[in-house]
Amino acid sequence: MRFLGKIHNSPASVRVAPFVIFVLLTALQGKFGAVSAFWVYFAKTLVGAWLIWEMRPFVTEMRWVVSWEAVLVGTGIFALWVGISGEWTTQNSLWVKLGVSHLPEKTVAVWNPNNEFGAGSTLAWLFIAVRILGSTFIVPPLEEVFYRSFLYRYIASQNFLAVPLNKYLPTPFFVTAFVFGISHNEWLAGILCGAAFQWLVIRKNRLGDAMTAHAITNLLLGIWVVTRGAWQFW
Repeated sequence: MRFLGKIHNSPASVRVAPFVIFVLLTALQGKFGAVSAFWVYFAKTLVGAWLIWEMRPFVTEMRWVVSWEAVLVGTGIFALWVGISGEWTTQNSLWVKLGVSHLPEKTVAVWNPNNEFGAGSTLAWLFIAVRILGSTFIVPPLEEVFYRSFLYRYIASQNFLAVPLNKYLPTPFFVTAFVFGISHNEWLAGILCGAAFQWLVIRKNRLGDAMTAHAITNLLLGIWVVTRGAWQFW
């Protein structure tokens, strides 16, 4: 029996439960020692792939689509993400400067397997590959289904399936972009990213272009991280 078989009659649950499971696994990274950050990510990626497989029969809009708009947006968001990074655009710096946090600013823990396993080691390259593949092929479907298919439309109506994907609604648009943004350390780039992906869904009346754009952004960012040593983005 499929894992989602018991909740497939709930359109909301079948879109939310996999995302929540993925987020909970993310929260466990590094909780069992520094090395666990990498092994939990590895396990999370495998679980994420399984969840996507389980979702496919019940979430019909979760289908990859390649378009020139998706390529343009995905590439543009990558350039924006690395281009506007700065001290005040990260959450830690933001909360301190706003007076919400009184803790001194600190460097966010860097996800760098070279430091843990040795540069060029087999394990280091394994986890780098898993991170790039996971962020490219696993994260986009799970996040786009939750944010763009569910949350955006649910804010508009509890009967969210009755809300067309191509309907622009100001409040859901900006709330979803904001929530998506603050779920990332680079909050400003995240908000703009969420708005761009939502625009794609509205423009194309489907989810697949946003999934592709999301994948392109994450793939290019992963390559940038590894080739430039910009591990702070991970």
